[in-house]
Amino acid sequence: MLVSGASGALGGLFARHLVSSYGVRGLLLVSRRGEDAPGMTDLAGELKELGAEVSVAACDVADRDALAELLAGVRLSAVVHVAGVLDDGVIASLTPERVDGVLRPKVDAAWNLHELTREMDLGAFVLFSSAAGVLGNAGQGSYAAANAFLDGLAVHRRALGLPAQSLAWGLWAGDGMAGTLNAADIDRMRDSGVHALTPEQGLALFDKATTVSAPPALMPIDLDLKALRTTPETSPTCSRA
Repeated sequence: MLVSGASGALGGLFARHLVSSYGVRGLLLVSRRGEDAPGMTDLAGELKELGAEVSVAACDVADRDALAELLAGVRLSAVVHVAGVLDDGVIASLTPERVDGVLRPKVDAAWNLHELTREMDLGAFVLFSSAAGVLGNAGQGSYAAANAFLDGLAVHRRALGLPAQSLAWGLWAGDGMAGTLNAADIDRMRDSGVHALTPEQGLALFDKATTVSAPPALMPIDLDLKALRTTPETSPTCSRA
């Protein structure tokens, strides 16, 4: 099983979960810095203690040639694509370089994984998307676009008869993507009806989404529907939830 973005907080969390709860015994942990990524050596050691055979690779998954070289001769059972980068800014501040920096680890990497594994007999192809691509979020135009692509890719793969699940995650508590937000941002989101998922809640939602018959794109998120209905800027879709 390949886990991209494995050096991040969510990558590590789910790598442990896959081993301890799903009995995964072969893991290929991929990040741009490989073993030099902070915490990667400790994570690999922990997973080995849990009984997994672990390989760590330094690879830019968005580089098709580099990924093809990495996967040459490798047999995978599943792919979990966690990698992502934030670079928030209003539309007027975005440049092609800034947009590319956000789209590359999501869009390019996911498409490369799709193309280079489509002939493999995968049991799962899970993409970590974001609710920003569904609901929108101030200052996250490029991030929303990147994640909307992942949701579309999951639909495309299902239409081809390939396994696919895109999970448009809401806000995470702790050191995940929420680590880039300040207290005021988190308070604003909570007041608008979006609560941060605890790791335990997130893992439970992952289990439910990937073990039941479900549409190719889902949005695991903790919403306070009462607060949403009383928020003036709430979209009609949310107000009818």
